[in-house]
Amino acid sequence: SVSKSNCMIIFINQIRMKIGVMFGNPETTTGGNALKFYASQRLEIRRIGAIKDRDEVVGNQTRVKVVKNKLAPPFKMVEFDIMYGEGISKMGEILDIGVNDGIVEKSGSWFSYNSERIGQGRENAKTYLREHPEMADEIESIIRQKAGIGDGTGEVEMDDAPQDSDEASIEASSEESPDVEE
Repeated sequence: SVSKSNCMIIFINQIRMKIGVMFGNPETTTGGNALKFYASQRLEIRRIGAIKDRDEVVGNQTRVKVVKNKLAPPFKMVEFDIMYGEGISKMGEILDIGVNDGIVEKSGSWFSYNSERIGQGRENAKTYLREHPEMADEIESIIRQKAGIGDGTGEVEMDDAPQDSDEASIEASSEESPDVEE
């Protein structure tokens, strides 16, 4: 079985409409109730808009809603951009979280950081951050520090891990000390 082999299975399903439903959500997934019952997590992923560069569609705005979660609090929701050829837009996430945390100021359609204007409109601000990675790294570092994730460099600090010089001194001191009997 899956639980004994320490594996994860991801099922991707589609939505069908229930006919004659007056109250509640008329949408349902195929496959009966067993999959809904036994799943540890269920996510509803929807495209909520298109991201355009002039007339060309270059990505999708996506909303993910946690429908069921046995491992963490359910019913959370997140929105992010999926850019064609890039994946989830890191610059878009840095910009959105920066605005939510008060790191990046938004005044009308203008975005600014440290009183320096980044761009007018979200896409122009994302382009500016992509062209100036040092500013994007600085904003990301502040976001990580504010969230308590590592030191802002993307690497998590390990306080309990011995350093190279400490490791040698620990080994030497353990060899010198005699065993204590109780």
